[in-house]
This record gives sequence, C-alpha cells and structure tokens, in this order.
Amino acid sequence: MRWLVGWSSAASGTGPRATRRGAGADGSTVHPVGAQLLWGDPDPLWAVGDWRPDEVRVVQADPFTRLAVLGCCGASDEELRVGLLAARGGALRHLTAWSGSYTAVAQVGRRVTVAGDLAGARPVFHTEWARGTAYATAALPLADLVEAQLNIGHLAALLACPDSPEALGDGTPYIGVRRVPPGHALVLRDGARDIIGYEPTASLAVAAPQLAADDAVAGVRDALVEAVRARLDAPRHAPETEFGDLDPGPVPGMGPAYRRASRGGPAPGIGADLSGGSASATLALLAAGLPGVPGTLFGHGTGAGERLLAVTFNDLATGNGRSRQAELERARAIADNPRLHHVVVTAGEEALPYADLEGPLTDEPGPSLVTAERHRRRLTAGSADHLVGHGARQVLDAHPARLADLLMDRRRRHLLRPVSALARADGPAAHSFFVPFTVYRAARKLARTSYRDGLEAAAGRLLEAGRPGSELEPAVPGAVGASLAALTWFRPGPAARWLTGEALAEVSVRLGTAATRPGGLRRPGERRASAALARHAADHRIFEQAAEVRSQRLHAPFLDNQVVRACRALPESLRVQPGARASVLRAVLAGAGIRELPPGWGATSHASHAAAVRAGLRMSVGRLVEIFETPLLADAGLVEARVVRKALRAAAEGELLPLDGLAELVSTELWLRRLLSRRGSCWTGSEAPRQRAVAGGVMPRTSL
Repeated sequence: MRWLVGWSSAASGTGPRATRRGAGADGSTVHPVGAQLLWGDPDPLWAVGDWRPDEVRVVQADPFTRLAVLGCCGASDEELRVGLLAARGGALRHLTAWSGSYTAVAQVGRRVTVAGDLAGARPVFHTEWARGTAYATAALPLADLVEAQLNIGHLAALLACPDSPEALGDGTPYIGVRRVPPGHALVLRDGARDIIGYEPTASLAVAAPQLAADDAVAGVRDALVEAVRARLDAPRHAPETEFGDLDPGPVPGMGPAYRRASRGGPAPGIGADLSGGSASATLALLAAGLPGVPGTLFGHGTGAGERLLAVTFNDLATGNGRSRQAELERARAIADNPRLHHVVVTAGEEALPYADLEGPLTDEPGPSLVTAERHRRRLTAGSADHLVGHGARQVLDAHPARLADLLMDRRRRHLLRPVSALARADGPAAHSFFVPFTVYRAARKLARTSYRDGLEAAAGRLLEAGRPGSELEPAVPGAVGASLAALTWFRPGPAARWLTGEALAEVSVRLGTAATRPGGLRRPGERRASAALARHAADHRIFEQAAEVRSQRLHAPFLDNQVVRACRALPESLRVQPGARASVLRAVLAGAGIRELPPGWGATSHASHAAAVRAGLRMSVGRLVEIFETPLLADAGLVEARVVRKALRAAAEGELLPLDGLAELVSTELWLRRLLSRRGSCWTGSEAPRQRAVAGGVMPRTSL
C-alpha cells in the first residue's frame, strides 16, 4: 500500500503548532512509519510505502513554489514546471491534464493544493488536526492520526446505496475523516481548507455543444494511445524475489512462467490482461503495437522478442459454458499476434470466490475482498507493470438514465434503437411488445422529475426496502427490469434488502437532508453515470490493495483523467446505441492500425462470473454461516444475523437472490474483523497518537 501524507497548520514557530514540532531531522516529532520526506516545514509532505524512484517526481520553480507528482505521469519535467506556474495563477486544471494516473501536490508559499482525479481511483482525504488540516491519499492513516472511531452511518449508506453520492456525502468509514469529491482539489491556506472543482459544469437548461461522433471517437483514441504510451515510456522494473534472478530449475510439466507464479512474483517488464473482452484486448493490442523499449533497463524480459505478456484466466471449477468458451477462443485468436506472449492461468475450486477469506487490511471495505485470492492468482502470473481494462464499461457505456437526457434535449428518435434492443435482450416473451412503451414512459417520468423531488421520493421508498414485494424490487426481471430500476434519480444497492429498519432510516434521513441542499445543474443521466464511475473507481482502488502482488503495479488507463474527459465528450446519441463500446474500441484499434479482430468481438457476458460466485458460495456456505453467527455488523445494528444466515443458505441452494449484495455484506464483515484485530499504527514519534484507529471497537446500535 502506497500513499502520501502532509498537513498545513495555522501557526508557525510557537503556540499549538510547536507542540507538534520538535528537534527531529525534519523538524517534526510526528511522522509516518517508513516515510520518505519530499519537503519539510512549515507544511511537510511525505511519500509512504514502496514507491519506485520514477514514481516520485518533485520540480521547483523557486524556494517557495514546488510541485510533487506521485504515480505514473507522462509529462516531462518542463511540462511539470509549466503546470506549476499555471497552478500558481489559479489554473488547477493544468495539474490534471497530463497522461497517466497520478496525484499532484503544488505548494505556492503557504498555499498547498492537492488535486484529486476525475474518476476517484486516486482520492484525497483530509481531517482536522493540530489547529490545521492533515491530508493523505488514504483514509486509514488519517484515522490513526486523530484516533478516529468507526462511522457506522457511513457503513450503512455504503451498504444501502453504494453508488449514491447524496447518501455517502464526503464521509468515510472513520468519523472526522472526509473525502474530496472526484473532479475537485483540496486547497489549504495556513491550515484553512477549501474544496474547489476544476472541471467546467454544464447547464441543465441548455445542452452543452457536442463534438461530432468521428471527432469524439478520435479523441478517445488519442487519449487511450497516450495513456498506454505513458506506461511504455516509464522505466521497466524487474521484481524482487527471494531467489533473485535464478530459476529454481526445470519442473516436469511447468514452464518458467508457472514456476515464477508458484514463487509468488510477477515477470519483469510490462504485461496485460487478455480476458477475451473488448476492453482488455484493446489495451493489450495497443501496448503490443506501440513502439517502446522492451524489457527492463538491465535486459530482463526481452527474450525471443517478446514485447508483452498477455494473461488469460481459465476457471476449471465452474465448467466452461458457451459464452466462456467463446471468450477463451477470442483471447487465443488475439494472442496469435507475434508481439504477444500468451499465458493461460488455470485454477479450480481453490480460486473460487469466498474460498480464501484471509488477506490484507484495505483502506475501506469493498466487494473485491471475497475474490481477492482469485484475482491474485492471475496477477501473479503477470508482469511488474500490468494493464487491466477496469473502468471501460463505466466510461464508455451509456447509463440507462441517459435516455432521460435525450428526452430533455428533444431527441426522441435516438431512443428507438436502445429500447428496441432492450425488448430483444431477454428473448421472446409476451411483454416484449410493450417494453418500448414502458421504457419510454420511465424515461419521460425521470426527465420531468426534479432532483429534489426524486430524492424526497427515494427517501420515503427506502424505508420499505426490506419488505417483500416493495416497489424497490424490479417488477420486470432481467435486463429490462434492471434498466427500468436505473431510470430514477436514486437506486438502492443490492444489500439494502437485508439491512435493519434503523439502518435504512438513517440512510433515509441522509437522502432527505441532501434533497434540501442545492443539487447543481447536472442532468439525471450525467449524474447517475458519474456516480457509477466514482463507485467503480473506489472499488478498483480497494481491489488494488486486496489483490496486491509484491513489486507489481496495476494500471487502469480507462480511469485516467484524459481518457475520462475524452469519453465524456462522446455524444449521448452514440453512447445509447447497442454495442457502442465495442464500436468505439474497434475504431480506436483501427486508428492505431489494428483492423483484424476475431469473430464475436465486443460480445459481453456476465454468466461466467455469476456462475463462479454461486459455486464459491455453495462451497463455502458453512464457513460464511459460521462467520455470521456473531457478526460485527449485527453488533453495530446494521443487520440481523439470522436474516443474513438464512439468505446465505438460500442463495447457496440456488434461490435467485442478489449475489452482489451478499458479497458486499460479507466483505464489510471481513473488513471490520481485520480492522479491529490490527496491531500498531501508521505513525511514530514522541507526539504520535497513543492509540490506533477505532481503538474503541464497534460502536453500539444507538450510535446510528
């Protein structure tokens, strides 16, 4: 886990600030464990964790003006200096306009600016401390610093409506630690903080001018190419292993890649996922086709001209259905590229979801905690720098609520193809003839419902989430029902049905309070799509921590700032068309000179994932029921243990229940247990906190 941390205080030299300063080398008696000081007092900044030398860059215009960029950034030092001078004049957007994924911290005199990203994969957190403000890119260190207690209300909102920023607000699982929203920057002046948005906002009454479809797709292509190029231009790294560069020798039936994976270390150089889907395949083909220096600076990873290590995961435990077989065939066809070296990782029941519930403590809870070991097996067979296609669906696909945006712009004819595709999505049925009219009525109702009215209605309906037959449950099953449920200002999460009435009442109050605040000038589809992207980016960040492999970096170019901006410029009429994501990525590859793609390119299927989750639940249901005999979630008043145990048994027996909701409940329970059993703190020094975060344990029911 890697993070940066710093603070800004009001006083200097004497007074309360001096109680936190001493005679240490950096002038501070409080500093994070294992930290690298980037600059010192009066507003110090540290980089903590196993940062690579090329991932930490500091440029300085004068003794009082400097910029730190941490992560993968494609800008040169001169471009960083130009961006620093622009930020000194107030143009914060310049700090987020370079290719790659990074966090930028600019210091101009006593003003410190920390820019978060657009998606939320690199968030910024802050808290009050020592008559000033401390900030970090992780919430847990700040919770340790102020000895924070658990924020049970936030956990309730995270389970009830994970993709609703109205309910989550700027909170975190720790009381007093807050999050900077995506697309905003934290500005500190002598300890006082301000949250400033750096992206232009569109009007709700007048649609923003849109690019032509061809120009918008070309922008996506250029952004993706630059994002991949930023990773290729970075120095290559050879992972550190206990065996060094020595191979333990031939093993019957095992090649070098499998022996390396069994040792637990990735390969040198750069690699990518190759699942057979359009997103991962696009990144793999772009990385293999772009010019770059293969291998590492010391010659590792350059054997036989291999440029890119492509990894495909094959699950042997659930059996390969027709859709999964088609994905594997597409992956094999794509891997025929001579610039790719294809490795297929196979696994059985030991890699099913819920099979291994041990793992590291992450910054926050996330659904990936129950599948971390499954992904770690694939990533261990990858490279030191590994590309993944996470985020492509959220930035390219159209959220169903965008249909209401089209109606608000009086572009009804663009609804014909998407609603017709929905009518065919679930196969021939008696209601197929009425689906277009039903979807159109739902989109028109959303377009005519104000933001405040939508939230107030949602706050009232949320209290009924746990009752059978409530209107929160889709009246129509399948893709049509999911789309109709998404055509609202607010949608409860899949775990809401198992929360207690007290927890749902708390979330309902949060929604009611949010309805009284100004909602901004964003359209329903745009707002819902941004919320879904932010939730996915937050889950991706937890996935990185939960499935972390030593000496490996995961890169998700679809979550980069410039890629997100380019995808947002796509016309809504293009987004809502069936197969829009595949057509855009096909055009991206064609622009890069790659035109021969296997049959079935762009086909989507979640059946294999659902089958693996159900098989893992069936195999591990006994252990899960044992965990929920005395769950911490019940002690906090969020769930009734008996209800969750019943749901786990029913889902394992094949009853149609929301598996994602059960995964969120189990993940949150696991995270609570790991958090409360941890030892030590993130801080050291004579004035370091005397207790770790949540030292008081789980708060009682009345804390809701």
